[in-house]
Amino acid sequence: MDSETIIKTLTSRLKLQRYANNTIVSYCAYAQLFLDYMEKYDDLNEIPIHEIEKFINLKVIHENISASYQRSLVGSIKKIYKLLLNKNIELNYLYPKRKSTKLPTFFSQNEVRNILNACENLKHKAILTTIYSCGLRLSELINLKLIDIKSDDGIIFIQQSKGNKDRMVALPEKLLELLRKYYVEFKPTNFLFEGVKGNQYSERSVQLVLKNAMQKANITSKGSVHTLRHSYATHLIKSGIDVRIVQELLGHSDIRTTMIYTHITDVDKKSTPSPLDFL
Repeated sequence: MDSETIIKTLTSRLKLQRYANNTIVSYCAYAQLFLDYMEKYDDLNEIPIHEIEKFINLKVIHENISASYQRSLVGSIKKIYKLLLNKNIELNYLYPKRKSTKLPTFFSQNEVRNILNACENLKHKAILTTIYSCGLRLSELINLKLIDIKSDDGIIFIQQSKGNKDRMVALPEKLLELLRKYYVEFKPTNFLFEGVKGNQYSERSVQLVLKNAMQKANITSKGSVHTLRHSYATHLIKSGIDVRIVQELLGHSDIRTTMIYTHITDVDKKSTPSPLDFL
């Protein structure tokens, strides 16, 4: 089975369906795992359903993948058969039936302050500040171009993000001042944040920037670049911003996705008396 040809065809047809680049990359990565496991078969049509079930079972039981990973893996397999063979295979029973209710992790406001202050490099500070102050996904940050910064209007235009949606977020004055200083020193030409050779800044580089800043700031709690986005949403809701406004700022299509950040309001109910207080 020529997995390279299958991946190329899948990529082409996902592009025709106008999927976002990041979504295409994810689909193809999951598809490659599946194809590598099924390499003994010469053709997709030869793969029996019980082999697909065995593959998913291996990932769930032996590799302990998350429920979201499982959903993505099953979805990518269905997509392969649909787009390459125009065949709908019944795999819905392989989707996890129970969704986890794990709350998103977030940095406290003091932790964010310490992380940003720990950045001695102006570019690094501008990168992390932009993510936090605008609630950006990592892919949105590295795809930002100079023309997306509408300083006169006080907004940042985020193009073709998750779900092929455009949206606008406010450009805080403090961030604008920082970006102007950064621009004068580094002089980017196309992307807002560029590598040494003028190419697009890499996701891995941003992750290392945060990791180093956390170490310098002595932040012991776990966190990733996406935790800054979680922190943005949590801090907005904690300050009293309506959840539907936060939904728009984050680019969520479903209000239920945003509602998970209201957990902070439950934490703030700590002043509610406990029955223990009455004993």
